[in-house]
Amino acid sequence: MEFRESHVYADVLIIGGGSAGAMAAIRAKEVDPAQKVVVFEKGHILYSGCIARGMDALNIVAVPGKTTPELYVESNGIACEGLMDEPVNYRMAERSYPLMKKLESWGVFFPKDNEGNYELLQVHPKGKFCLSMKEPELKTILAKRLSGLSCQVFNRVMGLQLIVKEGRVAGAIGINIHTGEFVVCHAGSVILSSGGTARFGLPNNGYLYGVYDFPGNTGDGYAMAFRAGAELTGFEYTLNYYIIKDINAPLLYITLTRGANLLTAMDVHLENNHPSIKSMVLEHRKDVGPLRIRMKHLPEARIREIEDILFTTERPVQQRFFEGRGVNFRTGDIELWPTEFYLCGGHGMTGIFVDEKAATTLPGLYAAGDVSLVARGHLSGAFVYGEIAAEEATEHARKHPPAKEPGPQGLEDLKKDLRQRSAQKDGEVSIEEFEYKVRRLIGDYVTPPKNAYKLNQALWWMDRFQKEIREKVRIRHIHDLFKVLEVENIILCAKLSASASLERKESRWGFWHYRADFPEKDDKNWLKHIMLKKGETPEEIRIHHRPVAKMQ
Repeated sequence: MEFRESHVYADVLIIGGGSAGAMAAIRAKEVDPAQKVVVFEKGHILYSGCIARGMDALNIVAVPGKTTPELYVESNGIACEGLMDEPVNYRMAERSYPLMKKLESWGVFFPKDNEGNYELLQVHPKGKFCLSMKEPELKTILAKRLSGLSCQVFNRVMGLQLIVKEGRVAGAIGINIHTGEFVVCHAGSVILSSGGTARFGLPNNGYLYGVYDFPGNTGDGYAMAFRAGAELTGFEYTLNYYIIKDINAPLLYITLTRGANLLTAMDVHLENNHPSIKSMVLEHRKDVGPLRIRMKHLPEARIREIEDILFTTERPVQQRFFEGRGVNFRTGDIELWPTEFYLCGGHGMTGIFVDEKAATTLPGLYAAGDVSLVARGHLSGAFVYGEIAAEEATEHARKHPPAKEPGPQGLEDLKKDLRQRSAQKDGEVSIEEFEYKVRRLIGDYVTPPKNAYKLNQALWWMDRFQKEIREKVRIRHIHDLFKVLEVENIILCAKLSASASLERKESRWGFWHYRADFPEKDDKNWLKHIMLKKGETPEEIRIHHRPVAKMQ
């Protein structure tokens, strides 16, 4: 297989066109309309990323007169059990209200009551920060605005490798997942916004793509940053949710905050306020699950309101799903179940380390959204740090314009490697079967309950998989090759997660990092970040600790 190549030049290159990436592209053009902004998007910019279409809330908004950034920092610090960099989260909360008003000026709808107040929901330990949104076309609004600003978008292009010159990131190499053509972008600065690792653990239904987050998110950004030498953190935070069985779609904020009841399998009512994911998973494991959402006691108008949000804004496929299951909210319950485990900066605490300027530890590289660690930043964090990354990347690019060079060092080696892989026509295992086994063993050994034996077994298996994917996997065409690249990133993320989990010799965050051999939380020794960085060889993972950053 021959791999053609094309070269483009940009002031700012953005890898990933979801929530954070789209906002970064827009902001980069606002800051400097004359600069060239290029976006690599693995899917299609109109419907890519975790929001894909619409959203029902902006999770963190510090509305003046109602809440403050200081209260948010205090509240989120409780949720993160102390492991949260305060300046990073303060800056996000500080910019959240202006960001919301900007979205509103673009036509994004935030409902108000008769007195003109926004609808704020209580989902954080302290303060009401979750602001209701009813916008089924949110991603389309962003994509059209981005396109109208003359950003150059390469759809169906997966980021493969960052270009590092003299210790600075100077672009990236991408590959078109349909044609196999390389797109080499020489850039003044790069923003990674390619999401977390959604395809990590295996869903109960066994469907490889039936995951909570966007299934195209396979840790590509984590892998690119690690291989280039950037520092990562929080990989021991193995996250799962407790939501609709078999479809893994969210509805808790939408239903429980509007009067729905949460019940055990024995019809015992649980707390009326919005429960934590941890508490629901623990109830499920007490043999009183599955938990259920019940709405038949609600007035018809309220049920229709919930249906309107679920079926038009928050994953509209839910309407067809419930109809197929014969579930009517007026008569039946919605069954809940734990999702697969995954790695994510937005919903959790896993990501490329960034400071309050969205800067990574590699000059010229910035990160935003689920790929970066803005602890539990959700959509607000993606939008705000997308803007911050754009501002800082623009300034960096002014000082380091893209070099007009024919090709980066290592491009021919990369092509040679992919040609060798493409020759694996007679492999004994399909890539789908191989991915299934990788993710099944991630569930066996990387996810909680954890112990040293299981985590060491995970590292042994992942080393083995890294060899076998080059020896036993059958590659029939470019689509198989593209999946192989994704699975390699999943394997690397599993090694990073197992290594960090081995290092953190305590239990923290409830079930998400439960070490059965160290069952207690130990603030004295472990109230600090576990940092991961590539060693002298590609296989070596170096570990060090970093203190939690506090407000000055």
